[in-house]
Amino acid sequence: MKKLSSKVTAVLLIIIAAVIIVSQSIVVIPTGYSGVKTTFGQIDQRTVPNGINFKLPFIQSVEKVNNKQQDIEFSDKVWSETKARTAVYFENVTVTYRINPEKSAWVYANVSNYRDNLVTENLVASAIKSTSKELSDIDVTNRSIIEPKAMENIQKALDEKYGENVVMVNKVVINNADFDESYNEAIASKQKATLEAEQQAIENQKAIDKAKADAEVKRTQAEADAEAERIRAQGQADANRTLQESLSKEVLEHEKLEKWDGALPKYVGSGESAGIMIGLPDETAGSEASEGNE
Repeated sequence: MKKLSSKVTAVLLIIIAAVIIVSQSIVVIPTGYSGVKTTFGQIDQRTVPNGINFKLPFIQSVEKVNNKQQDIEFSDKVWSETKARTAVYFENVTVTYRINPEKSAWVYANVSNYRDNLVTENLVASAIKSTSKELSDIDVTNRSIIEPKAMENIQKALDEKYGENVVMVNKVVINNADFDESYNEAIASKQKATLEAEQQAIENQKAIDKAKADAEVKRTQAEADAEAERIRAQGQADANRTLQESLSKEVLEHEKLEKWDGALPKYVGSGESAGIMIGLPDETAGSEASEGNE
């Protein structure tokens, strides 16, 4: 019984040892990760792919490197200036990046504490400052303009630091970009002045348009009055001409006879004495004189 018990114990120990050895010999790299193998601290430059991989137990170890998209956030303000030397700041910047799986071993070997130090705040701030100095005051706060250019400059800075195709930037988000308060106050004053000027221009144009309209009304009225006067005068002239043409000698004589009351003129004149009227004897006076002489 003791021999059987010893054999069972030995078998169990062998099985346990085998399990331990096998567990130390197999490493599973999940999807989205790559492995970096080290042997007695020496890093193997060949990246371990995802899936089941083997290693020497107790001699080799495999470090998993995340090759998925990762976000790193910077909440501090980044002060800079525009192309016009206007002070501007950016804050709450998020950079989305990923490590090239083929470069995982290089990153692990060459970047100290790569999880925190691969994409640094200083590198991102420097790239954003360079970007803002290329833009005008209008474009620098336009996210559709500043973010793509910032991403381009951050990628360029990473390539210069680590080499191309080591770290790839996928997106940059700048949640807030604004000017210094004094600049905002100046902009507000300018906008107010511009608005007032535009309003005054509208009022002035209204006054000009009204004056033109009034002048047009007066001109039209004057033309209408003049035309009416011309028509009246023309009508009067036509009437006079028609009357004059109708007054022949016979008509005038007829009119004279129609209006004569039968009395002869008391004074007449002719020749040099034209216009001198000489009194003619009155029949009544003559008869009275004859009666007196008798």
